[in-house]
Amino acid sequence: MSTTTVYKVSGMTCGHCESAVRKEVSAIAGVTSVEAAAATGLVTITTAGPLDDEAVRAAVDEAGYELSGRA
Repeated sequence: MSTTTVYKVSGMTCGHCESAVRKEVSAIAGVTSVEAAAATGLVTITTAGPLDDEAVRAAVDEAGYELSGRA
């Protein structure tokens, strides 16, 4: 059963930003889909199971942005 979680990320302003966030978050185990939208600051993540918020925070930090929390 897949789970979809939406997070608010600050600092994304363009397609390159979206790509960087997608790349890092996609590397988290169990993630099957990532959509990042700079216009809204929302990142929608679909996973095969439960998602660890701290893993998402670390991936977003690695990409150079800040996770504000769940939307």
